[in-house]
Amino acid sequence: MTETLDIKITKTKHSRLAETDFSNLAFGRTFADHMFVADYADGEWKNFQIVPYGEIALSPAISALHYGQSFFEGLKAYKHSDGKVSLFRPDKNAERFNKSAERLCMPELPEEVFTQSIAALVDIDRDWIPAKPNHSLYIRPFMFATDPYLGVMPSATYKFMVLTCPVGPYFSKPLRVKIETHYTRAAEGGFGYAKAAGNYGGAMLPARKAVEEGFDQLIWTDAREHKYAEEMGSANVMFVLDGKLITPSTSENTILKGVTRDTVITLARDMGYPVEERRVSIAEVIEGAKNGKLTDAFGAGTAATIAPVGSLSQDGEEYFLSDPKTREFSNKILNTLDDIRYGNAPDTHGWNYMV
Repeated sequence: MTETLDIKITKTKHSRLAETDFSNLAFGRTFADHMFVADYADGEWKNFQIVPYGEIALSPAISALHYGQSFFEGLKAYKHSDGKVSLFRPDKNAERFNKSAERLCMPELPEEVFTQSIAALVDIDRDWIPAKPNHSLYIRPFMFATDPYLGVMPSATYKFMVLTCPVGPYFSKPLRVKIETHYTRAAEGGFGYAKAAGNYGGAMLPARKAVEEGFDQLIWTDAREHKYAEEMGSANVMFVLDGKLITPSTSENTILKGVTRDTVITLARDMGYPVEERRVSIAEVIEGAKNGKLTDAFGAGTAATIAPVGSLSQDGEEYFLSDPKTREFSNKILNTLDDIRYGNAPDTHGWNYMV
């Protein structure tokens, strides 16, 4: 039996709940009342606390700021129709959290610490979970190095923290997507599979340039030839091509092993759809858009869940896809997934971790 985590809890004296406009939730800007904090020192995790959300004091010399030892995770809590609360697949996030830690030469966090700390925080702030469709409590666990030392070496001390945000829908329209063939998100042998802060920092300039050109997102291509699809913005990209769900393989470690990606693949197989995880050439995707065999394309991620692609652009040519409202596959997957996450359908895979 897993030992229950000993967490010191200090509750806020003034909740901001009543002051929060739940009808106007900009993603990642509204924070719940509390946060979780733990320290790593002398080879162990300690000082588990839930405290009021607020600023923390840090040395300007901490190695996270200078050498990038920082990464995060993202998952969600949902309020079921009967009022119960669940986390969706936290075990998968815990597993990926430790893969990121290993790649960045940081200490792993026991899975039970990861899950129990999040569950305890969500339990205290469960009133912050919006009880309406397409809404949830976004959860951001993260770790960063805290040694105040300007030397290029792994830190000996770290902080693990968890923040939560009530959120609504991430995207409100089908996306105009540019196929990126100049900039690179990740290379073989790098850390594209980790949720390292540096991956996202490096992606901001190409993403901004795409927005300036009128696009909403971009599809990253491989670093060597720029001929193969990898990710869409900060989500996994998935296509329904010639009746099959096709998505780039994560085996080469340039692509994040998305929890939503894995969930979509599992549900697709449950429904009898053929699934191929492999290298996906841009040429076959564009040809599918031209001849009508590309019947669906979307990004799959925690924030957006399913983000439909409205059009794909390459070298100045734009190829339009069908109206997302008419797409059989992604709508069926999204409805099934929502029914499971909100407790309206049987959870046959045991994905909901009840709080």
